[in-house]
Amino acid sequence: MTGYGKAECLYNDIKIVVEIRSVNGKSSDVGLKTQAIPREKEYEVRQLVSSALMRGSIDLFATVEHAGSNSTRTINRDVFLSYYNQIMEINNSLPQKINDPAILGTILKMPDVLESQKQTEETDIWEPLKKCIQDAIASLIEFRKTEGKKLDEEIRSRVALILENLSQVEGYESQRTESVRQRINSRMEELKGEIDKNRLEQEIIYYLEKLDITEEKVRLSQHCKYFTETLDKEEFPGKKLGFIAQEMGREINTLGSKANHAEIQRWVVKMKDELEKIKEQSLNIL
Repeated sequence: MTGYGKAECLYNDIKIVVEIRSVNGKSSDVGLKTQAIPREKEYEVRQLVSSALMRGSIDLFATVEHAGSNSTRTINRDVFLSYYNQIMEINNSLPQKINDPAILGTILKMPDVLESQKQTEETDIWEPLKKCIQDAIASLIEFRKTEGKKLDEEIRSRVALILENLSQVEGYESQRTESVRQRINSRMEELKGEIDKNRLEQEIIYYLEKLDITEEKVRLSQHCKYFTETLDKEEFPGKKLGFIAQEMGREINTLGSKANHAEIQRWVVKMKDELEKIKEQSLNIL
């Protein structure tokens, strides 16, 4: 969902610049950081942006400047005072106040403080402004597609690493079984008295069955397969991938709790590390 789009257009002697920035978000939250959009058009713009970009915390910036020689630049008093009051409020809360006259010049450089106003009758620029917004949206979507290809490759590689780490676990299962058997035998030998060998064997089998991780390995493999299939088939798989990643985490955690072997635990930790990176990246998928 992260992305950046920018568009510029000229209408007569008017220059329009629109920038849109988007970061992760569970829903569509559109913020209009500009006074260039007429109030009666704000709802339409929000709907336009939200329907095209679907999800994310989205900020839209727009500036309108008259490039002709018969234009003047004026200070928007309300915007200037808003910035100034906020800065002074923060300054008053600091342990040591900042007394720098240059702050006024800094405020003048902030968005929407300086306005270009044509001395002649103003022109209705809503239609070219709307077209510029649409172009910026298209630019952001292209940005998302480019980043999405890289993200797809990275996530697939991490799923493959989880499967590779899972295959490493199998090499230690016979060692684990023998280790458990030896520990139980050793403990029994410390106890004096006759030992029922058949009963002992039954207890060892029961204990090993409780520690068996076959089902967890099978389910984790299936979840990994389903994860990649969802990437292939779903147009907007983000939320579903999050659910699948949760199921993968449950199986990996169960593997860890049943491991009872240092080397298996080491591979489980590696799988957890890859899964956390997958979860983090999945948040950026629509």
